[in-house]
Amino acid sequence: MPDPVFLITGASSGIGAATARHASEAGYRLVLAARSTDKLDALAGELGGSERALAVTCDVTQFHQQEAMIAAALDAFGSVDVVFANAGFGAARGFLKESPELWRDMVLTNVLGAAYTIRASIPALTDSTGHLLLTSSVAGRRALSGSLYSATKHAVTAMAEAARQDLHGTGIRVTSIEPGMVDTPFFDDPVSNALEPDDIARAVMFAVSQPPHVDVNEILIRPVSQPT
Repeated sequence: MPDPVFLITGASSGIGAATARHASEAGYRLVLAARSTDKLDALAGELGGSERALAVTCDVTQFHQQEAMIAAALDAFGSVDVVFANAGFGAARGFLKESPELWRDMVLTNVLGAAYTIRASIPALTDSTGHLLLTSSVAGRRALSGSLYSATKHAVTAMAEAARQDLHGTGIRVTSIEPGMVDTPFFDDPVSNALEPDDIARAVMFAVSQPPHVDVNEILIRPVSQPT
């Protein structure tokens, strides 16, 4: 049988790129999606080129681009076995911080983008009896003062459970990945005592490596130094 196919949105850096490297090591063929074409192409080249890694430029807030992403994956590799809806970004806390335009982009990316990934990928995942993962956050478990980002991640946590219930009976597994502080491009400056993207990637691979009858629904992962 051909190697299974692992699709990642937000794949150009951070958790997405780290997960791509771990999935490649585990024998997956990859579909790497993001808006940053140059970074995607470089990562795809690193992970085996067109025979092993397909780079797809995709703005997750545009449903037709997500449909095209899935179609490209099927055209290239014939199936999609794992979909990791990982695209997202944050904003400063405080309801008088940031611009309304940034808020709009964040909500569309973090919430609607994840919903679009679910909708676009369900037919392919049904065919493969595959696995759907979504990047939520510790901030999706508890409200953070002044954080609209926290609200978007509460939505993703709820969306993962809503999808799990909706897909019951299809064999599709659904996992919400909920990181604490991670040293990624999410932050303008490096952060200390944080998790590394590889730490989250290993959690993702733990979930997908379970036997088919085991559905790891949520993984909440914090650095030891993070109190809440």
